[in-house]
Amino acid sequence: MRTLVLALLLLAVLPAIAEEKETLYENDLEIRTFWTFKVTDAAVQKLLPAGWELNSPAAGPSKGFNLGLLFINQTLAQDPEGNPRTPQNYAVLIAPAKKTGTDIAALMVISGFIAKEVVPGAYGVYGPAKVTGERRQQIEAEGKASVEESWEVKADDGSALEVHVQFVRGQPTRGKGEAKIYSAAKPDFYRLYRYEQAADLVRSTATGVDRASNVSIKASGPNISPLFDGSEQLLSITSIPFYFRSIYLPVP
Repeated sequence: MRTLVLALLLLAVLPAIAEEKETLYENDLEIRTFWTFKVTDAAVQKLLPAGWELNSPAAGPSKGFNLGLLFINQTLAQDPEGNPRTPQNYAVLIAPAKKTGTDIAALMVISGFIAKEVVPGAYGVYGPAKVTGERRQQIEAEGKASVEESWEVKADDGSALEVHVQFVRGQPTRGKGEAKIYSAAKPDFYRLYRYEQAADLVRSTATGVDRASNVSIKASGPNISPLFDGSEQLLSITSIPFYFRSIYLPVP
């Protein structure tokens, strides 16, 4: 049950996805860290396209979140023939959304930051930025692992993000599934992910899990300040030390 809940909240796992014509675009291996927040609904709703509304989860370890901040350290990227593509470090802002009057519910990419050579990115919403990260792990003789992680985003438009967390590694939950992720810039577009992951829930206000310390976040700039205006609440942090996905695109 815990595996299903984590997968649902992190990656918008849907009920069985009907068979559609699709083509393989890429295979990736990544390390991820996912932060969820409760911020002002109106600030997030402004970033959703017409005909879509917020759809915050009513249960689970990220209960009530309306904004997700995902940091991605891509360690391997390959085209469908297995040829290497340039791995990227990037930050993604996502929202749990639903198409009004339908059963279509998924995570939607509403903004993000990536190297300028890749802008506007797969979802058409990324801005140019330098995204850097640092991760250190200390393993004691009895096997206890302590992790310290920091990320910094410096965008060309003046937006900036800095996050930091220390935590004791728990037992990751292994899971696999598939998900459709939509774009706020072109809401009829989605990418289909088939993935396998190991997810370690580090902090959750809903469940009382908390192995995190020295948690901090600083946010500023035109695209960030309306979301992080000082009233935001951090709901969960999940470390994903292993994430492998195959990306498929629908065939028109």
